[in-house]
Amino acid sequence: MRIVAGPEAGGERVDRFLADAIGTMSRARVKSLIEAGHARRDGVAVKEPAEAVRAGALYTLTVPPPTPARPLAQAIPFPILYEDDALIVLDKPAGLVVHPAPGNEDGTLVNALLAYCGDALPGIGGERRPGIVHRLDKDTSGVMVVAKTQAAMTALTAIFAARDLDRSYLALVWGVPSPLKGEIAGAIGRDPRDRKRMAVRGVGGKQALTGYKTMRVWHGGVSLLECRLGTGRTHQIRVHLASTSHPVLGDPLYLRRIPAVARLVPQPLRGQLLDFSRQALHAAELGFRHPVTGVRLSFKTPPPSDFKVLLDSLDASTAPGPPSGG
Repeated sequence: MRIVAGPEAGGERVDRFLADAIGTMSRARVKSLIEAGHARRDGVAVKEPAEAVRAGALYTLTVPPPTPARPLAQAIPFPILYEDDALIVLDKPAGLVVHPAPGNEDGTLVNALLAYCGDALPGIGGERRPGIVHRLDKDTSGVMVVAKTQAAMTALTAIFAARDLDRSYLALVWGVPSPLKGEIAGAIGRDPRDRKRMAVRGVGGKQALTGYKTMRVWHGGVSLLECRLGTGRTHQIRVHLASTSHPVLGDPLYLRRIPAVARLVPQPLRGQLLDFSRQALHAAELGFRHPVTGVRLSFKTPPPSDFKVLLDSLDASTAPGPPSGG
């Protein structure tokens, strides 16, 4: 759809202007299309729904083809750690998206679960995210639990909401935190300059708390941390660590430049660390009470092979330094 903004529209919110001009599309729908990158002004992407209209500009809005209300079942293998009639515990591989979303409409864990579970799963917790109690970012690996019944979904959702569970992550980060053990507190919300990113915000964010402990240090420039979540915000560990100048190795969103501490790491190891193609973050542990039996379950998985290669290379470069001080 192509719309030229008249002089009377100058200064108006672009989402309101487009919705009014089109007449058959809600403002909420227009806003979602803008946020997904489907609106342009004179050929330049419109980044914010609240952007002011420029009189005389040509606005184009592209509506993508409709997607199925229910994701398709696809036979995609995934490692299962435990399964019974109520739930599945799995070790999510890095690179696997959890549920369909714009840009990833299929090939996700949900598609794989639908093929594996058959007709039992659809509708549990919603058509687009059946069985999904919590999620891991696409390139974060590790332990996840999925509900197979509505009762299990309700109970597990309550367990996660109450934080009545044990959950830890391993993160390779640049630098050495000071103190070596502590907590990072800071409200997290959408980055106003880039909607694909989250950021620590003084206004408009949701309170978030991340506990961390330094497990190992190499060359004074790289550390292995164990992180525990006090809350569960989008990208929480990645955002909090980056906000303290200790971004996760390989993070495509929150590692924007080569850290100064990288010079402390000798070559060619430095290049190997800088070339890591995803965030070095692994959900290593998940423990919770079974939603039906009440029995405490606990699952731990080692980092995947690419993460392990980094650890082995770091160890081979020098004896790992035990955390000290701080």
